[in-house]
Amino acid sequence: MAQSTNTRELILEILLQITRDGEYCHIALKNALDQYQFLEKQERAFITRVVNGTLERMIELDYIIDQFSKVKVNKMKPVIRTILRSGVYQLKYMDSVPASAACNEAVKLAVKRGFGNLRGFVNGVLRNIGRNLSELRYPSEKDRLHYLSVRYSIPEWILEGWLLEYEEDTVRAMAEEFLRERPVTVRFHPDRISKAELLKILRAEGVCVKEEASLPYALHLSEFDYLMKLDSFRKGYYQVQDISSMQVAEWASPKEGDYIIDVCAAPGGKALHLAQMLRGTGHVEARDLTEYKVGLIEDNIRRSGMSNIEAVRMDARVKDDASVGKADIVIADLPCSGLGVLGRKPDLKYKMTYEVQQELAALQREILSVAAEYVKPGGILVYSTCTINREENEGNARWFAARFQEFRMLRERQMIPGRDFGDGFYIAMFRK
Repeated sequence: MAQSTNTRELILEILLQITRDGEYCHIALKNALDQYQFLEKQERAFITRVVNGTLERMIELDYIIDQFSKVKVNKMKPVIRTILRSGVYQLKYMDSVPASAACNEAVKLAVKRGFGNLRGFVNGVLRNIGRNLSELRYPSEKDRLHYLSVRYSIPEWILEGWLLEYEEDTVRAMAEEFLRERPVTVRFHPDRISKAELLKILRAEGVCVKEEASLPYALHLSEFDYLMKLDSFRKGYYQVQDISSMQVAEWASPKEGDYIIDVCAAPGGKALHLAQMLRGTGHVEARDLTEYKVGLIEDNIRRSGMSNIEAVRMDARVKDDASVGKADIVIADLPCSGLGVLGRKPDLKYKMTYEVQQELAALQREILSVAAEYVKPGGILVYSTCTINREENEGNARWFAARFQEFRMLRERQMIPGRDFGDGFYIAMFRK
């Protein structure tokens, strides 16, 4: 597939925003695709594939580059190492891209970005790698941590923690699952449109649709260009949400007329799901900290057309006296390390540190302490995260049960990628 230099320039800029400037992958990619909506479907798919693939495989790509470059990756200029990383990804994982194109376009990029003096270096490294892909050396499996880190492009400190908590086969299954291509999972509103009608519309829009056996209102979408280009999405027939995340509302099982508070709701998937289950009755208050996050919730509420839900800007750490003892259900889907969603947000594994993970576990306890006060006697508190770290999950659930003895744990579950459906996700449900 022939690609213009401009397309690869855009890939370079997106990757630099993420790896050099600290932007989140899903935000940088969405902003770029929003801005360049005029690009052909094939070009947009190419951009998404190279950006996500380069991030997913970055530790492996660096390991490969270091075998063929006298200058190690961590000593290179950010532009040069990013050009080499995306070039090696294309060489190794994209058969549709000729090796000559990957090398030539990388050299052109280096020159365009003011590194003409390094054109020979970029060309030499990539062509050498391209000629020797079948001869690449990988760490010995005897050096377990290093091998798994390079093989699956996961930092060693994360793997070390997982291996203390899970069997090695489980860790490998999770790591492999994170590298698999996956469809977009959505939840549709059965009261607004029937499944048969929605399937017909989606297929007419050129979307490949697979039904989800475990939940009648869940669908898996693929082979579409851009979600906002789909009239069915703009009309609010469905909301992007993972299967594991849908379990929160399933577990909470609201009854008509319930008052529900979601303390960290953005972008609003769980809150909207609960409002849908109330069938036009009751009320859901979807709270979050920043104007930006509240705006995301409001956008999704508008698309949904539901009136029994509102978005409110509020700090979940600060007690709202007016809410004490008022809620039938409180949802505490809290900020976490996000290590259960690496298949969708591959950059998180490079941004997260052990120290930040510890801080997040403490923040979760702080928010849980406040959220507990909003539950009325007989009411439900659902605690959830999108991680697989036991300190943030089972550890905090045990802490909460010991600290707030007026609550009784009803059930809990850790969902594991590669073993269970959907993302890595944890849910614990308590009754007051």
